[in-house]
Amino acid sequence: MSSAPPNLRSNRFGGRGVRSVSSLAAAAVLAFGSSAALAPAAIAQEAPAAEAPAQALNWGPCPERVTTPTAVCATLKVPMDYDNPEGEKIDISVVKHPAADPSQRRGALFGNSGGPNGDVLSYFDDGLFTWPQELRNEFDLIGVQPRGLPDSTPVDCTGAELIDPVTSVTHGGGALRAACEQNTPGYTEHVNTENTARDWEEVRKALGEEKIDIFGLSYGTLLGSTYASLFPAQTDKLVLDSGVSPNHVWNGLLNAQDPGYKKRTHDMFEWIAQNDETYHLGDTALKVYQRWSDLIVEEVGVNPSVAPPPAQVGDVPPAFTALAQQYIDGTNLTNPARVQLENLVGTLMNPGTAQQANSMVLNQTRNSVPQSASWPYLAEAIAEGLGAGAETEEIPDLDTPMADALQPIFMQQIVLCNENQVPPNPLSYPEFLWTSFVSGDVYDMYGAMYDSGAACAGFPATTKLPALSGDALETKPLQLQGLGDPQTPYQPGMVLANQMRAHVITVGGGDHGQFAKGNETVDSAVLEYLRTGHTGVTEAPAPPIPMPET
Repeated sequence: MSSAPPNLRSNRFGGRGVRSVSSLAAAAVLAFGSSAALAPAAIAQEAPAAEAPAQALNWGPCPERVTTPTAVCATLKVPMDYDNPEGEKIDISVVKHPAADPSQRRGALFGNSGGPNGDVLSYFDDGLFTWPQELRNEFDLIGVQPRGLPDSTPVDCTGAELIDPVTSVTHGGGALRAACEQNTPGYTEHVNTENTARDWEEVRKALGEEKIDIFGLSYGTLLGSTYASLFPAQTDKLVLDSGVSPNHVWNGLLNAQDPGYKKRTHDMFEWIAQNDETYHLGDTALKVYQRWSDLIVEEVGVNPSVAPPPAQVGDVPPAFTALAQQYIDGTNLTNPARVQLENLVGTLMNPGTAQQANSMVLNQTRNSVPQSASWPYLAEAIAEGLGAGAETEEIPDLDTPMADALQPIFMQQIVLCNENQVPPNPLSYPEFLWTSFVSGDVYDMYGAMYDSGAACAGFPATTKLPALSGDALETKPLQLQGLGDPQTPYQPGMVLANQMRAHVITVGGGDHGQFAKGNETVDSAVLEYLRTGHTGVTEAPAPPIPMPET
């Protein structure tokens, strides 16, 4: 994988600038699963569909962020409400990367980058992913920008960024929905996975393709599975990369992610310790954690409260060598409570100024741990003291209006609240209040926010995912699932695999997303599947972690 270093000089979650539940709730989720707490909807081919003749796609230049020179873009009109196909229309933006070798062209491959607010127009550019040249040679790569996002008709939630803290706690979802409805009346309830899948079908017809291949990453596995369940006769090959459980839609997802995020953070500290000759942050995971914690204290005045990794022999002071095991056991017993107490004291002694959620380093750590290719860059940043008074580069988008910056985040929360089928757990509400407004623990905050129901308070579900099934597919889907992936945990991911009757490749390590990231075994297996409809590969090793060039 050719991975750009994470932006270690900006806080993805908005830092001090955003404290409302509406903005924080959606910002928390980078990959989504689903939950079938209620009976699933009937497979929606029975529902009315737009029967208008296929539109012509007038290809032209793409937005500047699309960097592949051969890519072309077009806009398609689709129904806002597929139950009323003759009613109001919205725009859907489409990008096409034509097959580089027309003589080898096999068809059109639709891709989705996850989210559900991930930008799809730039998805097939090289950068965060290294798409195999064979894929580029043999397929038109098609990206359909999801409804609700810029370049398609965006949902306009201007004003939601101004929700006051009390409303944010008691009625945050409802306040978000009200703002969106005020600016884009009637649109909010139609921004959901099923309608985005139906938009794909309109694009397929406009392209003149009899069938399409699909590659979905993370949330894109649910979107791709939804399309394949609605339109099995129009689906050829289906690749599900990092599958999301349909039993977590949506309040159940974040709690399922929390343990994996913490373990993956410890794994990263262990990797940094193994490379101490490069980073000089300590030769045990606990020593690296302490350097990292000290940096956060320098940055925001309070330590992180996520539990430290277990102590090892290398953490035992020379004076305690004879009692090494007792020292290790005692340290491991007391460390989790110690860091929480220290965080509480530091927060209370500096009210309003010291909160770990404001730490750029802490937020970037949580963002980086699912992608091992980001670890070297984060380790370099910690070693250089970024975030703790070091000089920082100018952030180019500081002049972007807050509402514009939050628009994709709000769109994401709209999808989650529209489709949520997991009842709120009131027992999680105290934890939500504590982590959001006292401790600021970003490792626990988001799980409690969704599990308690606070994220969608006042925003009841308007729909649910269609029933997902691979029974009618001519070709068995292929699913890639990482063993330690914190964003789409392995066992819940098997729920999707079972429903879609997918052939599963289990990938070692804990990365989120497996294809086009430098894992030769995975890349070869996916290409084999797209060409033949099958692969015998069932396991793949973890991808290599590329060290930065010196």
